[in-house]
Amino acid sequence: MRYFISSFAIMAMGLIAAFYLGGLTAIYITFLLIVLEISLSFDNAVVNAKVLETMDPVWQKRFIVFGIPIAVFGMRLVFPLAIVSIVTGMGLMETLQVAMNQPSEYEKVLKATESTIFAFGGAFLLMVFLDFFFEERDIKWVTFVEGSKMMETFSGVANIELITAIMIGIALGHITQDFGVVLAFMYGVLLHSLLGMLDHFLSSDTVKSGIAGFIYLEVLDASFSFDGVIGAFALTSNIFIIMIGLGVGAMFVRSITLYFVEHKTLSEFRYLEHGAHYAIGILAIIMLMKITTHISEMVTGTIGIGLITIAFLHSIWENKQANLRA
Repeated sequence: MRYFISSFAIMAMGLIAAFYLGGLTAIYITFLLIVLEISLSFDNAVVNAKVLETMDPVWQKRFIVFGIPIAVFGMRLVFPLAIVSIVTGMGLMETLQVAMNQPSEYEKVLKATESTIFAFGGAFLLMVFLDFFFEERDIKWVTFVEGSKMMETFSGVANIELITAIMIGIALGHITQDFGVVLAFMYGVLLHSLLGMLDHFLSSDTVKSGIAGFIYLEVLDASFSFDGVIGAFALTSNIFIIMIGLGVGAMFVRSITLYFVEHKTLSEFRYLEHGAHYAIGILAIIMLMKITTHISEMVTGTIGIGLITIAFLHSIWENKQANLRA
């Protein structure tokens, strides 16, 4: 429980702030946003824990300490403001004034850019999934896929992840006929590849590079935040309530991550990592589909939590079977 004390404390302060911003209605909306963020980013906590396990303890602490303000203020407030600022050509402070005084205009501009945002975030998350999917592993979950001859053949192809992503990007271009969407998609693929290259040059033995891992986790967090930030406008146009709700949700995701790392949860529950990556793969596909089709964030969150729950229960069952055989 000690891992969640700070999260509950910040949630209490956030709900008090929400009350002053809009009364009981704002408290209810903030609570819904917290649940939305946790449901969309629970798989993010699992992947964060996997990466943190390979990082130096100093950088693990830095991610928890510095990652929180970046997640709360950077990704849930400054980043959306920066996107609108770039699109409109307005300054950041001017954009903030528009967001506070003309929230409908701010929402309109942000939603006008959602296709490129979804293309970039979807591409990055797709690469995260493909890296895991084609990786050679001893533990397999969906054995008829992961252990098939076809998978063995494709996994041996050089740069199969990039080839797959580029094919999807080309298909996306034909479907949307939008150069901006294709460009954003390729930037997402390129960023993931560059972070992998940086990690390769800076890492030593089994210890992942601190700075490369930190940047990777922050970009991953940003990719997960896109859905929540844009979807939040369905509940409220007040950017501060959005920041409070999604920010508190991000705090809980950090607490879950820390719990997973210190309790070696991924080692104990063997399929949890698989479930999280499959959830990420589906989220990536949904983000790309949302470029042309409306899909509720609740559907995305439910699928993600559902897959992780199935993986968790399957892990418990396998552990019991292993104990019986022993």
